[in-house]
Amino acid sequence: MNTANIKKYAPKARNNFIAAVTKQAARYGITAKGTEPMEQRGDIALIGENAFPKAIAPARKALERMVEQMRFAQAMEQAAYSWFNRLCAIRYMEIHDFLDHGRRVLSTANGEAGTPQILDDCLDISLPGLDPQQVAELKLDGNKDEELYRELLLAQCHALHEAMPFLFEAVDDATELLLPDNLTKTDSLIRELVSAIPEDDWQEVEIIGWLYQFYISEKKDQVIGKVVKSEDIPAATQLFTPNWIVQYLVQNSVGRQWLQTYPDSPLRNQMPYFIEPGEQPPEVQAQLDETVPDAIDPESIKVLDPACGSGHILVEAYKILKAIYEERGYRSRDIPQQILKHNLFGLDIDDRAGQLAGFALMMLAREDDRRLFSRVAEGDVTLNVLSLKETGHLDLPQLWQDLNLSGDWQQGSSQSLFASEQADLSSASADERYQLLQRTLERFDEAKTFGSLIEVPEEDAAPLKALVDELEQLARKGDVMQKPAAEMLLPYVQQAWVLAQRYDAVIANPPYMGSKGMNAPLKKFAKDAYPNSKSDLFAIFMERAFSLLRPNGYNAQINMQSWMFLSSYEKFREWLLNNSTIITLAHLGARAFDSISGEVVSTTAFVTEKSVYSNVNGSYLRLVDGVDESRKAASLKAAAKEIEHDDKYSVSAEDLRKLPGTLIAYWTSEQFLSNFQSLDPLGNIFTTREGLTTGNNDRFIRNWFEVSLAKTVLPFDKDKEGKWYSYLKGGEYRRWAGNNEHLVDWEKDGFQILKFVDPTTGRVRSHNYNGDWALMPGITWSSVSGELFSVRNVEGGYMFDTTGSMGFVKPDSDRTGVIAFLNSVVAAAYMKVLSPAIRFQPGHALNLPFDRSILEQSKVLADQCISIAKADWDAYERSWEFRNPPILSKSASSLSESYKSARSEWDELTSTMRCLEEDNNRLFIDAYGMHEELIPNVPLEEVTLTCNPEYRYGTNRSDDELETLLLCDTIRELASYAIGCMMGRYSLDEPGLILASQGDTLQDYLRQIPAPRFAPDDDAILPLTDQEWFADDATNRFREFVRTVWGDERIQENLDFIAESLCLHAVKPKRGESALDTIRRYLSTQFFKDHLRTYKKRPIYWLFSSGKHKAFECLVYLHRYNEGTLARMRTEYVIPLSAKLNAYAEKLEQDNEASTSAAETKRLEKEIATLHKQQAELAEFDEKLRHYADQRISLDLDDGVKVNYGKFGDLLAEVKAVTGEKAT
Repeated sequence: MNTANIKKYAPKARNNFIAAVTKQAARYGITAKGTEPMEQRGDIALIGENAFPKAIAPARKALERMVEQMRFAQAMEQAAYSWFNRLCAIRYMEIHDFLDHGRRVLSTANGEAGTPQILDDCLDISLPGLDPQQVAELKLDGNKDEELYRELLLAQCHALHEAMPFLFEAVDDATELLLPDNLTKTDSLIRELVSAIPEDDWQEVEIIGWLYQFYISEKKDQVIGKVVKSEDIPAATQLFTPNWIVQYLVQNSVGRQWLQTYPDSPLRNQMPYFIEPGEQPPEVQAQLDETVPDAIDPESIKVLDPACGSGHILVEAYKILKAIYEERGYRSRDIPQQILKHNLFGLDIDDRAGQLAGFALMMLAREDDRRLFSRVAEGDVTLNVLSLKETGHLDLPQLWQDLNLSGDWQQGSSQSLFASEQADLSSASADERYQLLQRTLERFDEAKTFGSLIEVPEEDAAPLKALVDELEQLARKGDVMQKPAAEMLLPYVQQAWVLAQRYDAVIANPPYMGSKGMNAPLKKFAKDAYPNSKSDLFAIFMERAFSLLRPNGYNAQINMQSWMFLSSYEKFREWLLNNSTIITLAHLGARAFDSISGEVVSTTAFVTEKSVYSNVNGSYLRLVDGVDESRKAASLKAAAKEIEHDDKYSVSAEDLRKLPGTLIAYWTSEQFLSNFQSLDPLGNIFTTREGLTTGNNDRFIRNWFEVSLAKTVLPFDKDKEGKWYSYLKGGEYRRWAGNNEHLVDWEKDGFQILKFVDPTTGRVRSHNYNGDWALMPGITWSSVSGELFSVRNVEGGYMFDTTGSMGFVKPDSDRTGVIAFLNSVVAAAYMKVLSPAIRFQPGHALNLPFDRSILEQSKVLADQCISIAKADWDAYERSWEFRNPPILSKSASSLSESYKSARSEWDELTSTMRCLEEDNNRLFIDAYGMHEELIPNVPLEEVTLTCNPEYRYGTNRSDDELETLLLCDTIRELASYAIGCMMGRYSLDEPGLILASQGDTLQDYLRQIPAPRFAPDDDAILPLTDQEWFADDATNRFREFVRTVWGDERIQENLDFIAESLCLHAVKPKRGESALDTIRRYLSTQFFKDHLRTYKKRPIYWLFSSGKHKAFECLVYLHRYNEGTLARMRTEYVIPLSAKLNAYAEKLEQDNEASTSAAETKRLEKEIATLHKQQAELAEFDEKLRHYADQRISLDLDDGVKVNYGKFGDLLAEVKAVTGEKAT
């Protein structure tokens, strides 16, 4: 169904309803700050200065207790959703004409938002408890519609209480006080509900689930990813199940059970997602046939949803069961009663869920039986859908005494006053019913935390059912003591009875919550009771369901796919295959839920039977490639119709056991599996190690360019000691070489990291030091790089992180051959099976089958690929082995020719790499015999060279767009290099880094390059101005740089080429603007943004800025900064600029006075106004600059850019982008 309107309305409605009930609570003296006392005087109840009828006193006291038990915020949340649920329920019923009086309660007669029909027709309405005389008086008054409508609405709720007490509580309910006011106004909550969701959206009862899903979506966002309190578990774990998935689960469990006994049943034609059983070997089919009953009584079929949410699964089960009853000839009006009483059971920890699930079933049943509500009120129809309740507040001895089941106490008297005189409660302990109650109530002390995971012995089912019947009888016909006691105890005994029974099908979309989100009691319970499935709540529910099943019952669930593949579930998978049989599994992957965006939840739906058959072939459907919910649903339906289908696989448990770790990789071929048997695992020559966890990356890890080169030990620094050591930290998808950007503080063998203690726990936070493997040559990969696995060569000299783990080959001389294998399509195919999750774990590669016979051939290919990839990585400033831009190494007289030459070389390199990789793929495909399932071709976007635009920018662009992006970025990189030369970081005379240590000076530069062709700036302060205020500004120096590299003869041509290239993507072109002005505009407005992106928000050229009017801006090179830099900036640039602006302002004023053109005058006045703003801005900046200059601030580059950048307040631009905090 279309959920757009619901998604827009429900989250906003939650906030509005909470605000409205909070306002009502305050009216009765209850707020978050406390509760005002209530005093009764005659017929008046005084609360503060407000007087109310004394009739509100019981409800006000009940509200006080509610707030005391739940806390104010939670109480308001509950009251808000109770009224939201009630109004939504009434809206659904009035649209479907399920209200006995036939009038609309919330909308006009024609369904629009406006005066409710029941208000217009109130004189003709008869509802229990509604006083006709009072209604007439209020109506005739003419000004009391609000009061009258409130009475009518409450009377409607009271009438519905008899049929649905779980949703419409009793008359003295505390939440009745909190019914929002202004219900007849144009901006009322009711008008919004009616107008926000069109009637067409209310046609299916499924809307109830969607309302629930989106109502709590905001709360879900607030609590997800944290350790979740018990009261927040529903919000954190709730996810509405799409109807097609529900149909698949129900039809292949409840429907399958029926069709096994009655294979010619017409039910088959009503189940579009039923997966026909695959062909089985004769001996297996004979074994299956032995378990099929000769006949099934429809009333004996029991279905449980242990985490029923809003009841979607139960609703679909109702439809299948209805068809079964109809097939057996039951009267239509009797079917709802039978289904609700005998077949369907649901539990949830969320009261909202219990309300809505019960309502959804009641609405389905009401469609089939017009007298349903009265049958419920008379006790002929019972509903076995419950929200689990906790028992901590119950006084069992008193309740037992009030029940007086044995007749030992006087009936009808206040036993609590005279208990000690009339009886000895010790006799109760001898009563089996008391003992049953005692141990039952003890189980539910934390029911809101453990929910359906609470175990009740099967042998308790019969005595609990007898007790339920007895309590129901007393609740209807008991005396004044028995009735309330029975009503109090009945829900607890009912929920225990539901959990004590065993079912033919347990069907669920269980809660998803990893162990990190579990609170302490839940985590301990999971560890103790479910050691094999403790990693996530969904897996625990998956295992728990089997203990709720009868022999040969069906466990049908939709949950996360992680149990199929992750090593943490290996023992659980073994247990599953040894104790059950997978009948059908629909592997949905990501995007099966349109209500969840992206790749957040990858799911699988399955039906397993609680029995073990040898060599039974299950039906597996691979639907992971569907891009959205509708396409997956269509694929599933198509696969269900065909015995042979491309997405369908027939696999036995024995086949799955052939895979390492008992992975549920059902789609693999015979040849794929046979390689595991015929080849040794890679782990025989390959050892993996998970990398270091520092405990505080902000403190111990840096980008290599942030710190002082003098204190840095890079891989090629032999016998050097320092503070910062090269560090592998994963990175983007890239093969063969690269992603070397980080450093770790490993001074004195990591002394600071090893002693770093968590201040809260007192424990050392770091781990996985890998001392024996540190700095060794090996292989690294990114733990997260999407679906593509890629490895890179490491020559040695690195520490490594948990996100950039390493593997080591024995002997190391075979390392590049293993790299060739791991970067092949063969290894990728196996890794998709062994590690199908987004995150690659260090041990995944050890189980790969490895053919050593082709090592020498693969080494030759790998060596060439590694060489090309390393050269490509080093061609850009991100590499510490960067020498100079490729276009500078081309001997051409113009920049455009240099670019063409470089571009041709990049094409050739990309083509060469692609051919090498395809040769590598072909080598391994041949060796592994996988010609039928793999091809050697390498898509161009997977040739992971930065000079390859398809890889660098992706394939969702045209060829022209890719070329213009590459050209523009190449010129941006040239500009960055030119700035580096101006700062002394680089030199045209010597490749690589020149000045990159803290405090480096011009003299340090000249010692290395005594006679530079292009000299660096004296003070590493480089003005960026929109006009030429300084001869040594960045624009003028850039022109000098271009002249130095390509000569004076074609200087204008080269500047034009640069400006045109920048206008492709970096800046927008301006008509009539000169090339130099375009370059000036780029440097002034865009360069620093590009610099932030290149250097990952850790800039080395810092932008000092006067503010938004850009009166003064300059770049300062971090590594050449000293305590006098700010003072020099002020004396050499800011103060002189102030004088220049003053002089220019005077000139503009004179020009304006002399102007005779209106257009010229207007232009000048605009320029003068801008200049005045700049003057004011510069004056303020100068004052702040003087303040900071006087402090003579020193930097410690070991602290990193993030810390140091924040030391200058708002003198610097983009402070929040760099430090994460606003400038102060």
